[in-house]
Amino acid sequence: MLNSDIESDLARLVDISRRAGATILEWYDGDMGISVKADSSPLTKADIASHELINAALTKHWPDIPVLSEESAEIPWQTRQSWQQYWLVDPLDGTKEFINRNGEFTVNIALIQNHKPVLGIVYVPVTGLCYFGARNFGGWRQDNDKPAIAIEVRQPAAEPAVVVGSRSHANPELASQLNQLGPHELISMGSSLKFCHVAEGLADFYPRLGPTSEWDTAAAQAVVEAAGGQVVTADGRPLSYNTKASYLNPFFFVFGDPAREWLWPFQDTAQ
Repeated sequence: MLNSDIESDLARLVDISRRAGATILEWYDGDMGISVKADSSPLTKADIASHELINAALTKHWPDIPVLSEESAEIPWQTRQSWQQYWLVDPLDGTKEFINRNGEFTVNIALIQNHKPVLGIVYVPVTGLCYFGARNFGGWRQDNDKPAIAIEVRQPAAEPAVVVGSRSHANPELASQLNQLGPHELISMGSSLKFCHVAEGLADFYPRLGPTSEWDTAAAQAVVEAAGGQVVTADGRPLSYNTKASYLNPFFFVFGDPAREWLWPFQDTAQ
């Protein structure tokens, strides 16, 4: 990990995420400075301000670990393919939710080691809720300044199962595929909160059959896995990072109860 005192490292990272969240909220009620990136996704002044704060803080405290952020994604593959360890950051996950002012956006900071997310922070600026976790440290939820509470995925899954889906990227194929799983309740929400609902046992399954990038998923995957859950691709392998030039993820599935056959309705889904 970073050092022998993982609890101290996590506390520092939570503080960085909270400061980034406060910076984001400075733009929440006024002019967001909205522009459009080359991939047609929105960009606001809050994205940039959060990125600059997080990048500066990570570089200050851990100068030997490179930082890859959604807002600094131009780092060439020739450079990053040799990285064994790096920070992977989404300074404002859920920019559409931010623009819509529905509160469902997060700050995501992950540590990647050997293509796997081993530590993650997911902070919700509007509520002050923070999810964090690390390998061999467990998953945690902290509500503002209250003591952190350990979280675990739900095992066995609820009957009917609770499924979470994307608010901004609804997939028309999903309903028919989910029906093959049997009775279920479908809840829509934005950003990495879907992962966190699985991590704290409020939901059982999150299938993602649409485009995401690696910075969208890494921090929340670390929290889910620390809480005892899994994040896998259609072949059942863990979602991995920095294995190719493209930042795009394959379709993936998040679940808590490994005894349920979650993946079989999706085996023939085209990427």
